[in-house]
Parts: sequence; C-alpha cells; structure tokens
Amino acid sequence: MVTRIKRGKDSISITVEPDLIAVVDEIRKETNTTRSGVISRCLEELAQRRATALMEEGYKAMAKENKDFAKMAFELQRRVVLRKE
Repeated sequence: MVTRIKRGKDSISITVEPDLIAVVDEIRKETNTTRSGVISRCLEELAQRRATALMEEGYKAMAKENKDFAKMAFELQRRVVLRKE
C-alpha cells in the first residue's frame, strides 16, 4: 500500500512596497498565474539559491580537507617508499 502525503499550503499576510506589487502584477499577467504563485516561485528560487550556496561552501570545505589529507598521505607514502622516518 502506498501512502501519499498531501502538501498543504499555509496562508500568510505580507506588506510589500507598491513598486514591488507592480512588478508582481506584471509577472502575474505574463505568466498567467496569481500573486501568490509569483511570490511562491520567487521564494522557491531564493531557497534553491541558498541551498546551492550552502552546498558550494560544503564542497569547498571538503576540497580543502581532501587536499590536506592527500598531502599527508603522499608524505607517508614517500616515507614508506624511501624508508625514511
């Protein structure tokens, strides 16, 4: 049996500058959606950019750790091969 979870939506009330509302309305007309749809899409894109930035930070940190480990391993291999202590 497959259980499906429905994603509900919550309502919020926000205060927005009039010039931003005008932009939202332009996008709404261009994309044939609602104000909520436009704002939701903007938030989704912002969340995606944030997640990407966090992953990039993590990958950079891992790369530094991997580089440091490789240096250490190379030195140990060199000692074994050359039998230097």
